[in-house]
Amino acid sequence: MSFDTVAQAAMVVRKVEDVRHEGQPARAVVASRDYPTDIADLWNAITEKDRIPRWFAPVDGDLFLGGKYQIKGNAGGTVTACDPPRSFALTWEFGGGVSWVEVELAAAGGDRTRLTLRHIAPLDDKSEEFWDRFGPGAVGVGWDLSLMGLGRHIETGESDERFAEETWALSDEGKAFATWSSEAWTAASIAYGTAEEAANRAGASTTAFYTGAAAPE
Repeated sequence: MSFDTVAQAAMVVRKVEDVRHEGQPARAVVASRDYPTDIADLWNAITEKDRIPRWFAPVDGDLFLGGKYQIKGNAGGTVTACDPPRSFALTWEFGGGVSWVEVELAAAGGDRTRLTLRHIAPLDDKSEEFWDRFGPGAVGVGWDLSLMGLGRHIETGESDERFAEETWALSDEGKAFATWSSEAWTAASIAYGTAEEAANRAGASTTAFYTGAAAPE
């Protein structure tokens, strides 16, 4: 069965928003797309330990309100909100920094469900330096890859090793996906209000990071 990865990337609606988190100013990178399944099945796919590794990565810990989790080779944190089958929120603790992830599900009509993911970062010196260097694509491209993997899992119901980060990401197909995704996040950054030159420079750095190319000077 054909599975066009760039077409999958084009299914995502991307934007950047100014928000407040726990009363403090913050910035959210927002990704949303529809899946051809009902809300109960999509909720199960994104919250059940046995299904999460089929499209994302193995997760250890307690996946309930107040529980601690750890994604293999990635972030860990605490589940801070959970309203099955509609939404959950968690802290995203990685590399000494803390940001937050919120996921919402909603019926989209025609037996489809819309997933909206917000990755929220504080507006502090460290996050602003990271934003200036890479823009929203730094986290956005990775989430696009995860949302694509989820789409493949929903379509087939199976695990798929095709998109293994250590191999597929540097294939021609993987590089094309990352480039398209990075450029789409650059456009979202410009729409948010980032100066075009700065957004393009950050986008080029993100593309280089994900494709293994030389970083722009």
